[in-house]
Amino acid sequence: MNGDESPEASPSAPVPEAGTAPRILYVDDDPGLGRLVQRALRTRGYAVELAPDGEAGLARLGAGGIDVVALDHHMPGQTGLDVLPAIRALPDAPPVIYVTGSEDSRVAVAALKAGAVDYVWKDVQGQFRELLGEAIDTALRQETLRRDKERADQAVREARDRAEILLREVNHRVANSLALVAALAHMQTNAVADPAAKAALIEMQARIQAIAGIHRRLYTSDDVEAVELDAYLSSLVEELQAAMKAAGRDHAIRLAVEPVRLATDKTVSLGVIVTELVTNAYKYAYAPGTPGEIRVALGRHGADALRLTVEDDGVGWTGVGQPRGTGLGSRIVKAMATNLRSAVVYDAPGPGTRATLCFQD
Repeated sequence: MNGDESPEASPSAPVPEAGTAPRILYVDDDPGLGRLVQRALRTRGYAVELAPDGEAGLARLGAGGIDVVALDHHMPGQTGLDVLPAIRALPDAPPVIYVTGSEDSRVAVAALKAGAVDYVWKDVQGQFRELLGEAIDTALRQETLRRDKERADQAVREARDRAEILLREVNHRVANSLALVAALAHMQTNAVADPAAKAALIEMQARIQAIAGIHRRLYTSDDVEAVELDAYLSSLVEELQAAMKAAGRDHAIRLAVEPVRLATDKTVSLGVIVTELVTNAYKYAYAPGTPGEIRVALGRHGADALRLTVEDDGVGWTGVGQPRGTGLGSRIVKAMATNLRSAVVYDAPGPGTRATLCFQD
């Protein structure tokens, strides 16, 4: 029989894919030994091809279709260790079993370090042919497992990518829907005459915009699980300042934020807190016509915490006593701080109010 013949597989042989026998390339300069190996492996259901040296072996591998390489150590002008790196460098290289008659264990160790999946010692009795068959069986099973794992990993990556695309689309639609709600609230503001109702609707718009801004950040970001706080708070403060100026309250907001990433759910709570504290400062810190600024700062507090500070130089409030207005803003701040497993603390280091929130990032 020639090297292309594929006799009926023995019970111990691996199941051939798509009805074909696994194809083995045996690289050895001893043609007699090659034929013995070929005959032994055929009984296990393998189709075996022979190559007399490394150069011929590499040429055959370049044509594709080889499932496992058995590579001899001693060959004219080179060793298998010279050929092994070239095999491993091939695209989609098959597993290599190193065959050596050397009793120096350093040869086997060097082959394994160079990328061989196993090695077999040649012996004068010829038992190595049986051992080689067992090694090929194992190598094929391992290669099947490796490729199955690669396919599974690829499927997971593709599923994750699809989920991220869908999540971005959801965030896009949520942001658009919230923008529509804010626009409707603005229209309602223009339709009512009662000053208290107008003020309540303006504050509601600010809360909606705070949450919509987070979703806008998410659908334009590569990371749908976290938000860049410096960019988000900068945008939020600009929107607040514009809204309050349109309502007749013109105070500068000074923002100082370290570049920090925060999980989306926590950013929602943080954004609402900043909106409420800044809005309260606009409404109550300064008497009408009195100039003054509002300062917002956020940065690291220890190894795994963040600290938010919102302060002004106005009339001052320590957080004790009945809040001015309806008290809804204070209840919202308390609820959002609870979501962050924290609480807002008020102190008065000088004139004005300072509200501080420390929480785990």
